[in-house]
Amino acid sequence: MTTFNINLRDERLKKLQDLAEHFRVAPEGLVRASLEELINRPLDDFQKIVERVLSKNAELYQRLA
Repeated sequence: MTTFNINLRDERLKKLQDLAEHFRVAPEGLVRASLEELINRPLDDFQKIVERVLSKNAELYQRLA
């Protein structure tokens, strides 16, 4: 097993702790579960979301370019 160390700003740490408390898990467990969800999520779902957002905001992006 590999261990990762991450740096979080104080406000992010507080948010993580609050969420973990809400779900009644340790902050480390919440991070682990979130990472597992991200890793196991089909890439196609993400790609569809990206395409929808880009399509929906295409006119705005054109004006900003």
